[in-house]
Amino acid sequence: MGRTITEKIFAAHAGKNETRAGEMVFACVDLILGTDITTALSAEVFDTMGVGKVFDPSKIALVNDHFVPAKDIKAAELSKAMREFAKKHGVENYFEVGRSGICHVILPEKGLVVPGDLVVGADSHTCTYGALGAFATGIGSTDMATAWALGETWFKVPESIKIVYRGKIPEWVDGKDIILHTIADLGVEGAVYKALEFGGESLKKLSMADRFTICNMAIEAGAKAGLMEVDETTEKYLKGRARRKYTAQGSDPDARYSEVREYDLSSLEPTVALPYLPGNVKRVSEIEETRIDQVVIGSCTNGRIEDLRIAGKLLASRKVHPDVRLLIIPGSQEVFLDMLKEGLAAVFTEAGGMICPPSCGPCIGGHLGVLGAEEVGLYTTNRNFVGRNGHPTSKVYLCGPAVAAASAVKGVITHPGKV
Repeated sequence: MGRTITEKIFAAHAGKNETRAGEMVFACVDLILGTDITTALSAEVFDTMGVGKVFDPSKIALVNDHFVPAKDIKAAELSKAMREFAKKHGVENYFEVGRSGICHVILPEKGLVVPGDLVVGADSHTCTYGALGAFATGIGSTDMATAWALGETWFKVPESIKIVYRGKIPEWVDGKDIILHTIADLGVEGAVYKALEFGGESLKKLSMADRFTICNMAIEAGAKAGLMEVDETTEKYLKGRARRKYTAQGSDPDARYSEVREYDLSSLEPTVALPYLPGNVKRVSEIEETRIDQVVIGSCTNGRIEDLRIAGKLLASRKVHPDVRLLIIPGSQEVFLDMLKEGLAAVFTEAGGMICPPSCGPCIGGHLGVLGAEEVGLYTTNRNFVGRNGHPTSKVYLCGPAVAAASAVKGVITHPGKV
């Protein structure tokens, strides 16, 4: 019987001829990610282990992104602890303020993740890298400290759910609409400890930005990872970017899946997730005229230059509604520079938006644009749990960049085709 891409990646990293779903393995990792809010605890645990040095300083990436620039003394101390750990252990891929960005934008951008990789990170949206044909998943801070020491960690090889996208993708529909629709169907616990393997003819039409968005939100269905097989679009993205040679893996035609779900995208419409779950989804047409106070375009989900181009197209020669605050957060310094070169920074500023430094910003409600009591936000982020983005009575709706930009102009949730 054939094997899935997930089973093949684990076999390659566990030194086995093959692995099967449900098998427990110790597997070597290619990259370990830490951020300013997770590394300090890991560093403390690592020191108590008495190992002395990390297994390979070239296979660790530490990124300042959540509270950037530091919002208070506690945030500054977290970054300081990470900075000191990186220096002490010679971590090669340390991303400082001003040379950083959101971890899940930077790591692919810098070519640190390649097809066939096994990546772990102390951040739940590490699954983003599955868009490159890697198995990438989140771990806790203690597990990260252990991985720093050993260069490996334990896994139960997950079963896979195959997601097949078919049909012509309608205008204004993007990766965010597709994954929100998928999560709504699966449910927020529908893929717990399983790998979502995305495929189908429609997927081949999507940009890498859309693919990163889809894999980024696999965790919102409870998945351990979200993966896609490498194709011409992936190879084009990696050309001149990948730092290492790689071996792309693909599922066999007779691979076993726990289930297969097919989606016809031809009837899909721009979509919004209502409070307080990413799976609480409705078509924009069903909730138009919902009043909003703040719009955020950015995050590890939708902070790439392709996302900002979509927003810029709708905001050009238009003004943000007087009752709305618009925050634009590029995913990295590279994305910010592209904004400047393409004139998008001027478009957003002239429209009345505020451009914030590349960071996670208000996505976790800790910095840059926290919502007050009863305020309503429309965000291109990935979660809208109670109190995540500010006051417990605030509400956040999730959407793609087109809906966000159109709604910022109108002051209410709006279909982009109406702007």
